[in-house]
Amino acid sequence: MAAPDRKGVRHRKKGPPLDGSGDALPPRQEAVTKETRFRRLFGFDLEELQSWSGFVQLLNRPADPANLGVLRFLFGFLMVLDIMQERGMSHLDMRFGNPDICHFPLFNFLQPPFIDWLYIVYLVMLIGATGIMLGFCVRLSCLCFLGPYWFIFFLDKTAWNNHSYLYGLTSFLLMLSDANRYWSVDGLLNKKLRNSHVPLWNYTLLRFQIFTVYFLAGLKKLDADWVTGHSMTHISKHWVFSPFTMFFSEEFVSHWIVHMGGLIIDLSMGYLLFFDVTRPIAFFFGGSFHAMNSQLFHIGMFSYTMLATLPLFSSQDWPKRLVHKCPDRMKVILPLDTPAQDSRRCLYTRDVKEDPQAKSGKQKKPPTRLVHHLSAVFVLLYMSEQLFLPYSHFITQGYNSWTQGLYGYSWDMMVHTWSVQHIKVKYVDAATGEYGYLRPGVFTGSSRWSSHPDMLKQYATCLQHRLQEHNISQPQFYFDIWKSMNNRFQQRMVDPRVDIVTADWSPFSPSSWMMPLLVDLTPWREKFQEIEKTMANETEVVFVADFPGLELENYINSDFDNVSLTVLFGEVRVEFRGQENNESLKNITLKKDDKLEIPSGEFHNVLTTSESPSCYFYISTNQTEVEFKKNVTEYLERQKSTASGTDGNTAGSVNESSDDPLIERYQEVAMRRKRRELYNSLSQLDYLKLWGLQKYFTFRRSLLMSGLAVRNIVFGTPELDQLAKDIHWASGQFDPEKYLDELAGVPMMENP
Repeated sequence: MAAPDRKGVRHRKKGPPLDGSGDALPPRQEAVTKETRFRRLFGFDLEELQSWSGFVQLLNRPADPANLGVLRFLFGFLMVLDIMQERGMSHLDMRFGNPDICHFPLFNFLQPPFIDWLYIVYLVMLIGATGIMLGFCVRLSCLCFLGPYWFIFFLDKTAWNNHSYLYGLTSFLLMLSDANRYWSVDGLLNKKLRNSHVPLWNYTLLRFQIFTVYFLAGLKKLDADWVTGHSMTHISKHWVFSPFTMFFSEEFVSHWIVHMGGLIIDLSMGYLLFFDVTRPIAFFFGGSFHAMNSQLFHIGMFSYTMLATLPLFSSQDWPKRLVHKCPDRMKVILPLDTPAQDSRRCLYTRDVKEDPQAKSGKQKKPPTRLVHHLSAVFVLLYMSEQLFLPYSHFITQGYNSWTQGLYGYSWDMMVHTWSVQHIKVKYVDAATGEYGYLRPGVFTGSSRWSSHPDMLKQYATCLQHRLQEHNISQPQFYFDIWKSMNNRFQQRMVDPRVDIVTADWSPFSPSSWMMPLLVDLTPWREKFQEIEKTMANETEVVFVADFPGLELENYINSDFDNVSLTVLFGEVRVEFRGQENNESLKNITLKKDDKLEIPSGEFHNVLTTSESPSCYFYISTNQTEVEFKKNVTEYLERQKSTASGTDGNTAGSVNESSDDPLIERYQEVAMRRKRRELYNSLSQLDYLKLWGLQKYFTFRRSLLMSGLAVRNIVFGTPELDQLAKDIHWASGQFDPEKYLDELAGVPMMENP
């Protein structure tokens, strides 16, 4: 994965030959290197791949350590920030401190340790990330980071995502590489390590890994939902796309900029970064792409990590060139800009002057050691594994549902979006026959369990143990989960007739109790848009599809008016509870295009009686919400009139002097809008101050809570009152909303 340097090629007659990656070859290789077009493009000759010895020599060819050293520093720095934020060190006690919370580890034997020891685990990981950044005992630092990182990663599948997986892979590759040869404390302490060559495979694997992130993400985006623009339909409303929406419609921006633009960037970015001629284009579009993602999504340090990897594809000595152009006064504190020294880890070709066989065309290859052959084997194994794993879901079928496998290692980023309509958790005591319902998500802080069969099984098992603690001896659990993926029909994911506690699950077999995605009904999405365009803004529409023989139990809140059910396809039978004496509402069969008015404030069941899935939709108007929005608008107008000193119009339905229970809600809405307006109008200095205070208290709590954990382990845990005071002190008192209230300085901003 070495890339040529065009600038160096243009001037190669004025200096030493290049190795195809923008760097001058070591002196012993200058005389035996021949410039070819293939070498200028790819950084190596095709003949080097025609034999195992040539391949080994290519991968262990000397490379300048500067680029690798800069990547190591930037990655370590970003991981220090990531540990305290996205890894959750600042709120670790809230996440794992409650023993009643259900967890979802990859392996069931993995359980979170006592909270104080878990803080120690995080502290070791933080020390490792700091060591990576400084280049101090790099392999040991990487090990200190890797061990806790993968433990935390495997401990909670609900937090899995692709970039967290990438961090673990990158730190693993840095541990195996010679990343401490440049800009490192190790180099300062050991002259033999300082500014010494690294084998080319160090760059090859890291560049391959980043290339894989882009290219496989592009291949995953060839999914029909992404290509047709149904994966991220509302993202074009974000302010980062305002330069495009000034000239194009939101529909155009959503399809051509968000979806097709993202597809093209992912498929082409790796190739654009590889070649010198196209690399500036990659820097521009890649930099813009990641900068926009940092504002669009809450993905921690991922955007900044990908920005830090862009220079990895540049010439290996670009940091030295940059340092060389700096003033001499600055060079005292900057890394070295001198040529790299030889290293025993690399293979050098003998100089022609030293090797008489080279004159006759029989160049003698340098002697190889076992480590050189093992490194070449490892490169091939690692590349094969990374190319295979994203498509290995035919093996781990137990993790498949509507999507393939667990989200987090397949590079299918942002391809699927979900809309949850309804989740019902019913338990039955097999010993007594008594039943009841639980709030969805009870005993857990995540909702991802509802989309994956393995986590659903773990959740049911956890709930079984919790209810047994409440004298329900033999609890059975039945889940009725309704979701829509990429704007399809709302449909159930799980068979509601199956007890998940006793249901079979294996990582290598499909889960028979998971309901399939009704892909045959996908073309109906275009019909949805046509129907929605005919509705008023205050009208709500829900499209539902169900399987033959299954029944939807639904309750229409009394706040909704003008509720109706219209059948699009198939046949259903509607039954109303509490209407046994009313024959007209007791049992009604509806076919295609039939419409039925549904009374609010009552339960009704919709049974699919056709042999094929039924499709229907509800239309309703939340009159309470409409009236509330009207009153809020009136309230805000009065506030605005009062603030401007005008009398305004006192007529209306909102009487602030009355005991209207909604007055507090009006005030809350007014405060939120005022804060949002104030936030959008902040000066750069105030915005930076707000951002800095948030980060400060996040880092402060992370470190202080870790210190308290060390104290508790060494000296024992104090009394509960004292411990509560210590935690309160460590948590700080910063509140962004109160900070905005102080900036506003108006009575309206005070909490009611």
